Amino acid sequence: MKRFALALDLINDEKLIAEYEAYHKAIWPEITKSIKDAGIVSMEIYRVANRLFMMMEVGDGFSFEAKAEADAANSKVQEWETLMWKYQQALPTTKPGEKWLLMDKIFSL
Repeated sequence: MKRFALALDLINDEKLIAEYEAYHKAIWPEITKSIKDAGIVSMEIYRVANRLFMMMEVGDGFSFEAKAEADAANSKVQEWETLMWKYQQALPTTKPGEKWLLMDKIFSL
């Protein structure tokens, strides 16, 4: 099993952050299904201020490319992503079309 860490910022507005968290307490079932169908075994998102940190554990067959293709073909995932973008903002180093950025592991104990 592989583990990936990703980062993304939220728009720095307390009301919007509260709404974003509320959506994640009641994630749509179609989103949960798309995550599991992609081979993601475990996913956690943490927040400090407006910075998000996501930890994903994935099965051996997981591919970011395949997940992106499946998401692009899934209208409910596209609806969710459009809605979430109301709350999210790209990190300064993000390239056009990117949201979550992979983080580099720099230490392990």
